[in-house]
Amino acid sequence: MADKVMIGMSGGVDSSVAALRLKEAGFDCVGVTMKLYTNDELGLPERHTCCSLDDVEDARSAAFRLGMPHYVLNEKAAFEEKVIRHFVETYEAGGTPNPCIECNRHLKFSAMLHRAEELGCAYIATGHYARIERREDGRWLLKKGTDASKDQSYVLYMLTQEQLSRTKLPLGELTKPEVRRIAEERGLLNAKKHDSQDICFVPDGDYEAFIRRYTGKEYPSGDFVDEDGNVLGRHRGLIAYTVGQRRGLGVSGGRPLYVCRKDMKKNAVVLSDNDALFSDTLKARNVNLIDRERMDGPLRCAAKIRYSHSEAPCTVTQTGEDEWTVVFDTPQRAVTGGQAVVLYDGDTVIGGGTIIG
Repeated sequence: MADKVMIGMSGGVDSSVAALRLKEAGFDCVGVTMKLYTNDELGLPERHTCCSLDDVEDARSAAFRLGMPHYVLNEKAAFEEKVIRHFVETYEAGGTPNPCIECNRHLKFSAMLHRAEELGCAYIATGHYARIERREDGRWLLKKGTDASKDQSYVLYMLTQEQLSRTKLPLGELTKPEVRRIAEERGLLNAKKHDSQDICFVPDGDYEAFIRRYTGKEYPSGDFVDEDGNVLGRHRGLIAYTVGQRRGLGVSGGRPLYVCRKDMKKNAVVLSDNDALFSDTLKARNVNLIDRERMDGPLRCAAKIRYSHSEAPCTVTQTGEDEWTVVFDTPQRAVTGGQAVVLYDGDTVIGGGTIIG
């Protein structure tokens, strides 16, 4: 059992090369593809998504070429409950979620680890661009991937010590061009396959249309207002907007206007100029620490407030049993509830949590 690894295979080049590297390292490998949804169940058009039949076949083909068994795991019920419903409910509550984080939390590093145990696997592995190391004191650390442009440590901040101890990330030291070159040299058919860019179950990026289609609800229109409460126009429902948004407002204010916040009680969208989007303080809950057991006193570090955001110096204080207050040295643009704040010490992930305001 000690040398057996279950590899999550999406059908893409990253997970295929991850499997290849583990095979070449001498591990006994089993490939699995999680079936998370079907297009017809979500009212999606028959087009490429991460759960298409083509992707399953690509994963199966890669596993066959590598001489390893491949299984398809039905996780549709868990994905709908833990990821899709969370996505919809966060938008309905006024936030902007990151469903990849919830998928990692509940599916790729929880459900898959449980399935691995059932198949006698000591480890799981994925194609994420991040690294796992063990410190001298025995604590497991999550570190950034070597390829800064592909680093995915941000979406893995929720991993526990148990999960880290049983996870392999074979691509952490590689760049994306190196991964594609390895795949091509080994004859993997998906060597040039395009990366998915959007949320997997919203392939066209139209979150509003997906939520309306999924829930069947009508989300009432309301007022666009300025910070003094003056009505500037009408919006088409709060789920259609997120903090920092400028495009698609349909409001002419004589100057560029952005979504500053959403007033859920009044069903109003508050618009402002760009300067009003900056704030130096946020609160986070549902927090997880990786490189330490607890936070003793104020902590100086750097933090990211979204996946594509640059890290910024800050001071973090534990202000509740499951709450942090983060104060940045300089104000940050469009701090958004529902997103994650992830703390870093150089290339080491300290931990993270969900922004609540």
